[in-house]
Amino acid sequence: MTAEKTPSRPQDFGFAAPHDVPIPYMRRTRDYYLALGYPKPYEWAHYADAPFAPRRKPLAQSTIALITTAALVPPGSNAPRSGPYSADFKFYQPWSAPSDGAFDLRIHHVAIDYDHADQTDQASFFPLAALGDAARAGRIGRVTPRVHGAPTNRSHRTTIGSDAPDLVRRCIDDGADAAILVPNCPICHQTLALTSRALEEAGIATVVMGAAKDIVEQVGVARFLFSDFPLGNSAGKPHDRESQRETLAFALDLLERAPGPRTTMQSPQRWSASADWKRDYANAEGLTQDEIAQRRIAFERIGEATKKIKG
Repeated sequence: MTAEKTPSRPQDFGFAAPHDVPIPYMRRTRDYYLALGYPKPYEWAHYADAPFAPRRKPLAQSTIALITTAALVPPGSNAPRSGPYSADFKFYQPWSAPSDGAFDLRIHHVAIDYDHADQTDQASFFPLAALGDAARAGRIGRVTPRVHGAPTNRSHRTTIGSDAPDLVRRCIDDGADAAILVPNCPICHQTLALTSRALEEAGIATVVMGAAKDIVEQVGVARFLFSDFPLGNSAGKPHDRESQRETLAFALDLLERAPGPRTTMQSPQRWSASADWKRDYANAEGLTQDEIAQRRIAFERIGEATKKIKG
């Protein structure tokens, strides 16, 4: 008899590539900034529990708020829509704008995946059009009269004590029954996860649509739709309306059916056939000393520009 051949490699089973897993953003950014010479790692928010507000009404009768971390820019801006980082689009107070208006939003944040994400289609990070379609189709009742922007703030104290309560009040004033929150950069994910918690505690059901799984789950939210996409495209693939509609549909299903807090659903959509883009983001491995020095200089310039704008 001939012994049955035992597969010797994972590929023999059809497994995914070893790096085809959610990017560990907290670890990756910590190692990256350590390599740049910043010895004190950032302390990410972390809760053991998560508040959970049941839906007040059937989704078809609910008023849904939309919260983004994108910057609202004046008409006629000449800035490129896709990268690079620009301190000119940093804002420090929540903003609100009529949901039936025209929008020009930018996400030139310091830690967006500019090598792989595509910000030229704002519907891929701001799902207002898809949400409007859902209202017209009767899937939801309506969109709140305003949409809101949350500042990307590294300060836990400011987000928890000021920005999140401000956004809760705005959503209550707009009659929101539920809210969809769409972050972009790593800190954005923490900001809107904390805002989601505040809304849940106020009785407003939420779902976070994001791409940084480790950050959102460490903060602890009620409902999380995880899209394994580059940072900056959490609402679907750019210039792909079907992807965007399907991503929102998953979020609405989660809002409707989540059984309790810390419910995470992963979108089945894949960014591309290859997962190699996941190895690139903020990866200090393979950088030369000259590259590290150049990135340190660039980061210092960003910090100085931000200080001047903030005053």
